[in-house]
Amino acid sequence: MQIADRWFERARVTDDITLLWEPHVVPFFRCNIWHVRGRDRDLLIDTGMGISSLRTAAADLLQKPVMAVATHVHVDHIGSHHEFENVVVHRTEAAGLREPTKPHTLIGDDFDANDLSGFSVPGYAFPAGPMITAIPFAGYDLRGYRIRPAKVTRMVEEGDIIDLGNRHFEVLHLPGHSPGSIGLWEQSTGTLFSGDSVYDGPLLDEFPGSSIPDYVRTMQRLRELPVQVVHGGHEPSFGRERLVTLIDAYLMRRHSA
Repeated sequence: MQIADRWFERARVTDDITLLWEPHVVPFFRCNIWHVRGRDRDLLIDTGMGISSLRTAAADLLQKPVMAVATHVHVDHIGSHHEFENVVVHRTEAAGLREPTKPHTLIGDDFDANDLSGFSVPGYAFPAGPMITAIPFAGYDLRGYRIRPAKVTRMVEEGDIIDLGNRHFEVLHLPGHSPGSIGLWEQSTGTLFSGDSVYDGPLLDEFPGSSIPDYVRTMQRLRELPVQVVHGGHEPSFGRERLVTLIDAYLMRRHSA
């Protein structure tokens, strides 16, 4: 397997928002990692797979104290949370950061039928081989990959505020994909960091711990929110018109099921 020249790619979205991602992770597990620059502190929303150091790769961005938020604790979103001193997660899923319960490797055959790769999802391919297409350095052991425990410093709930000094994000509890899924909502700009509650791809509501009734309520709620831009946990960002289209398609599919 080839050795990657660099593990993370990035793109500046606005003056204050940067997207990072892991191009050598297969698409199903390729999480969007969002850096939001604030006046007093910065925000990292999700941290990817933890295969290579996010803190090192993003060192030039992380010039202030940073809060690492987990929108939920699926493996593709929490791999580098252990690298940060300030870790934020919904109360319901805090244990999943402190004590990851299931060992993972990056070998396709090591994923059992109850794990993420056991699902057939239109639009995503589940490889029988490795979950990455390159390795970060020579001698990297795919079977040695593990999610490392993180120290949770703040447990949040619906309505709590993430304060960056000049930007303020309200925590929205958005269950359905997982019990403690959250989004971060900035009303003044109409910006929503939605995690995996909604993104421009196949929405997943049949994992262990998922709830279709909760997901339906979450989608109905988001449809009424005056969102202008959505930065999701996967796939490209989009605006209000696309959000409504995605929500209506989901609700129609579930109401007709």
